[in-house]
Amino acid sequence: MPQPTKTVTAGAAPALRRAIEVLDLLGSVHEPMAAADIARELGIPKSSAHGLIATMMEYELVIRGVDGRIRLGPRLMRWAGGFLGQTNLVSEFEHYFAGATELDDYTITLTVLEGREVVYIACHNSGQPLGLTFRIGMRLPAPYTATGKAQLSTISAGELERLFAEPKDWPAPLTHLGVGSLEQLSAELDAVRRNGYSIDAGQVREGMVCLGAPIKDHSGRALAGIAVSMIRSEATGPLLEALGERIRCAADTLTHRLGN
Repeated sequence: MPQPTKTVTAGAAPALRRAIEVLDLLGSVHEPMAAADIARELGIPKSSAHGLIATMMEYELVIRGVDGRIRLGPRLMRWAGGFLGQTNLVSEFEHYFAGATELDDYTITLTVLEGREVVYIACHNSGQPLGLTFRIGMRLPAPYTATGKAQLSTISAGELERLFAEPKDWPAPLTHLGVGSLEQLSAELDAVRRNGYSIDAGQVREGMVCLGAPIKDHSGRALAGIAVSMIRSEATGPLLEALGERIRCAADTLTHRLGN
């Protein structure tokens, strides 16, 4: 399983690094893992993995289910809550969309760009049958998501090329509609810059359409991306245009509220 490129700090505690690798691994899979599978995936001795997991369980970083498999623990949510509570971005998002009642019937998401992925940091899921429930902490490949495209549209062509310099850097498609190359992605990003909003038409989930826009810093680079999601059957031309303009205006307002 590919992992983000890490900068190794001289003198860093090996046990701490291993613990972070365990958490990264558990956060990247959809099902709990056996301790032996964790050890094999990370290339560490089983005895070391069992000792590390026992300590992490003591501090509720991970928990063991009745089947003996390991998953992320509740302490991480307390840390996440503390981080999000200090983030003006999330509080402004919550405040803004609490008043945007015309969007109550749609799923609204907020992500930040991390390398070649977006990380979801706030979600308002609607009751629509999208076939996908967004959740805080979820990661998806940036080239396929509306928020990812919106944020990638604010970086330079050179930086975009560096992100996807090698064929191995290109993420596996989530559907058969996924953009398949840097050239195709660049064309989509040109359209984002012209229109002011991005479109994911079934690239994350067939039957779902998402429109996104970037929240920017003072330099014009994206701080985050927001998106509105709907089922394909209702994604008519007039509605897409209206919601695209609505999400662009929301992003501009949040950009202004954050002092940018």
